[in-house]
Amino acid sequence: MQTQHHAIPCDTLVTAGVLVSQNDDRQILADAALAVTDGRIAALGPADALANAYAPKETLDLSGCLVLPGLVNTHGHAAMTLFRGLCDDAPLHVWLSEHIWPAEARLDAAAVALGTRLACAEMLATGTTCFCDAYLYVDAIADAVQASGMRAVISQGVFEIENAGFKTVDAALNAAGALADRLAGNDRLRPAIFPHAVYTCSAKTLTRCADFAHSRNVLLSTHAAETARENEDCLQANGARVIAYLNGLGLLGPQTLLAHGVALNNDDIGMLAATSTSVAHCPKSNMKLGSGIAPVAALRAAGVTVGLGTDGAASNNTLNLFSEMQTAALLQKVAACDPTTLSAGAALDMATRDGADAVGWPELGRLAVGGPADLCALDLNRPQLAPAFDPVSDAVYAANGGEVACTMVAGTVLYRNGAFPGCDYPALLAAFKKTAARLVRPAS
Repeated sequence: MQTQHHAIPCDTLVTAGVLVSQNDDRQILADAALAVTDGRIAALGPADALANAYAPKETLDLSGCLVLPGLVNTHGHAAMTLFRGLCDDAPLHVWLSEHIWPAEARLDAAAVALGTRLACAEMLATGTTCFCDAYLYVDAIADAVQASGMRAVISQGVFEIENAGFKTVDAALNAAGALADRLAGNDRLRPAIFPHAVYTCSAKTLTRCADFAHSRNVLLSTHAAETARENEDCLQANGARVIAYLNGLGLLGPQTLLAHGVALNNDDIGMLAATSTSVAHCPKSNMKLGSGIAPVAALRAAGVTVGLGTDGAASNNTLNLFSEMQTAALLQKVAACDPTTLSAGAALDMATRDGADAVGWPELGRLAVGGPADLCALDLNRPQLAPAFDPVSDAVYAANGGEVACTMVAGTVLYRNGAFPGCDYPALLAAFKKTAARLVRPAS
């Protein structure tokens, strides 16, 4: 008696020319497929086998593409797309105090929402599916990200300088609490707290932020050791370098993510490793601001989790993690005068699974059965990706992000071949440009 075959229903069958899973085994499959149900991966394997086993409602043909997990941007200020190109080729303290902070004083919730929506479009078009954001007007940010379909860890910024978002530290912490309440149970958005830096927050404010993070069980992130001057100023003001100072205040730990970590010595690195604190490496922003070269190879060798971040578009000036991967790998090689330092595989880990771990979302950054169906696909017909001997090498050293043909989050296509389904991009761009002009060149 012949057994009748019953195909398993699924929402989408995604075919892939080459699939780089970034799972624990770093499995790479040619002519592969993913079965997606309820936004998660139900099966992963050879395309022929899955085509026989599953009955999809629809098929997404990426057979001419290199499919990767969605990239994770571990540090940025999305709405700062509004200030892209406002001030370039200036030191960090000049860039901040003379140009960025005065422009930010004119921000409002509507502007932040527009800036964030445009940032989401830029990230989706270059393969990013999740980002860690730190800024003002967090409700507007949450609305914008929710509308975009992306994932994000949304951090309420806290600092003790006058700003458009809040007048007191109490108000900022109240906003952080309200955000945590609002996002409870949200499967795509998570709350966090972001004391800006040791030079804009007192010890009392830093401690309050740490207490908030611990009590609400959320990520704490902050700018730390971005420049040598920051360490010098902290030593003079507080009697300790930045990392030791933060550790003494209780800010380091497994739910802490430090942005930049450029000016670190061996003691600093040992402290980060001992406390399981993660670092967001932003190579292009650090290079452009002349901040220095973060000791990424030493951090990784010590066991510190290091993700990749773009920083904001006002200091980078793009939100493209393919560019960051390449820059990170090349920068470490030239710093060490060693071509084996920070391999292509290590750079890809930083942009995917390590970045996901750094923001406290470890099921992201890899394609695995039961995990989220978050992916991006590079068009293998582009000349720079031929002859395709090594897909990991191609993703890091050959791709520039413009090859992204498709980006999916939770099983939903959010970007495909230049279009953003569900988003009126021309209208968004027009409104964004008008708002940016108003903020930078206010009417007299």
